[in-house]
This record gives sequence, structure tokens and C-alpha cells, in this order.
Amino acid sequence: MFAYIVRRLLYALPILIGVNLITFALFFVVNSPDDMARMHLGVKRVTPEAIERWKAERGYDRPLFVNTQADGREKLTDTIFFDESLRMFAFDFGRADDGRDIAQEIRDRMRPSLAIALPTFVLGLFVSVSFALMLVFFRASYLDFWGVVLCVAMMSISSLFYIIGGQWLVSKVWALVPISGYAPGLDAARFLVLPVLISVVAGIGANARWYRTIFLEEISKDYVRTARAKGLSELAVLFRHVLKNAMIPILTGVVVVIPLLFMGSLIVESFFGIPGLGSYTIDAINAQDFAVVRAMVFIGSVLYIVGLLLTDISYTLVDPRVRLE
Repeated sequence: MFAYIVRRLLYALPILIGVNLITFALFFVVNSPDDMARMHLGVKRVTPEAIERWKAERGYDRPLFVNTQADGREKLTDTIFFDESLRMFAFDFGRADDGRDIAQEIRDRMRPSLAIALPTFVLGLFVSVSFALMLVFFRASYLDFWGVVLCVAMMSISSLFYIIGGQWLVSKVWALVPISGYAPGLDAARFLVLPVLISVVAGIGANARWYRTIFLEEISKDYVRTARAKGLSELAVLFRHVLKNAMIPILTGVVVVIPLLFMGSLIVESFFGIPGLGSYTIDAINAQDFAVVRAMVFIGSVLYIVGLLLTDISYTLVDPRVRLE
């Protein structure tokens, strides 16, 4: 197991380097430092002196990959790529354009993101699996038919509809919770109820339909017929056999999502004014703060790789027949 984890981590390094190279190329090759300066300073009436001064303040006046004017290893270290990309592997993200430390901002904004993501994840998984089991229990009936129709209809509706409709109905018409905002401590609960509820409802359609497909595939196998032949009730078959054996494909989609919970939700946090990592990314894109965007892309890549590794490890916990070598 340990050798497998080490080997997978070593495989992840080329992936991270590739993501880093692509991100660097998008921000510094396709979009040159001169273009960044013009966007920040204003396209009209920007003098070359102002552009050079802006680049010098941020260290963008150096070569991209190789500094031919330097000596020794400074030919590679005294470059934009070394300062802006390679230091990310040490989780040194530098400072944003407003002078704030990006790593500290990420640590501060991680808590509001998790305050939404964790309840949404747990509650959404419970509701979707329960609804899917109910449809399988009443399979080939009118309840199953209309349940699938409801899932397809919910899948077809944009998440923006749930957000705007929920804010209008729950916050404006019923005035049960604030329409947006955030408060520290226990006061945050009244600001988080609506975004968590909307996120759960928006995901029921796709998740429940997928879980229903998995359960129907399991329920047609021989071991289920054997369990029924032994006199087990349908509920016992579903919960003691079908649900247990369906956990591997469910874990494939669930465990890989867990690390990404730290990234927050871009749309939900922006609409509800939650100061999390999702809104931080959106604000950075709107402000054209490329340092923050690069940091968030790198963190997202690391967390996704961690999620894939956790998925493989979880297989051995669910099915002892699986061996990681």
C-alpha cells in the first residue's frame, strides 16, 4: 500500500508540472506582461514608461524562461517562470495585486467555503441515495416513473434558476433568512441555510438518477436472487446487499469530490456574498488578478490528484478483493 501511494505521488509530479506549464503559457505567453499592464492601467493613453514601471514593480520585466544576461544558475532562477510557477510547488503563492498574501487569504476563506460545502456534500449524498433507493424499491411502478421524470426535469433546470428562485421565495417573499451576506461564528448559520438547501436541491436530479442506475444494475445480479430465495425481505436485500455492493462505483464519484470541497462553489458563493474561495476566484478573474487565478488553478489540480488517490485507497476499504500493488 505504501509503495503504491508513493508511486502514485511520483506519477502526479509530471501532471502538476504540465498544468503549471499550460497555466504559465496562458498567462505569460499568450497574454504577455505588456498586455497585463495595459489591462490593469487602462488600454487608452498608457505610456511605455508606465508599462515598464508596472512590470518592474511585479518582477515581470525579466525573461520568461532563460535569463541570458545572468550567470550560473541565476540564468534559470532569475526568470518569471521560476518566481511565478516553480515556487507554487512549495505552496508559496506570493502576493496579489492589492498586496495581500495569497496563502493567508486562502486559509481565511477556506472556512466559509467548507461551511457550505460540507453540509451540502453530506446532506446531498444522504438525500440522493435515499431517493434512489426508494425509486428502486418501487421500480416499474408509477412512483418510479414519475420519480425519474422529476429527476430529468431537475437536471434540465439551470442552477441559476434554483438560486434566484430560492432567494426570491425564501428570502424576499417569506423573509425567513437573509438574501445574502455572511457573519463569523454561530451567526453564520442563518446565512448558510439557504445556499446549502439550494445546492442540495439542485444536485438531487443528477445524483439520484445516477445512483438509481447503479442500484438497478446490482439488483439484477445472481447474489440478489439468492438472497431473495433465502427469504430475505426486499428492504433487507436493498440495505444489506445491494447498497453495500454498490458502494464502489458510488465512492468513485464521491471520494474524488471531497478534496475539491475546499475550493468552494463559484456560483453559489458569488450570488450569496459568501467570502469563500469560490468568490475569491471570481473576484480575481473580474479584477484580472492573475497571481490569484494561477494559485487557485494549481490548488485545484493538487486537490483533484489527492481525490483520485483517495478513491483508489477507498476501494480496498469497501472491497477486500481489491489489492493495490
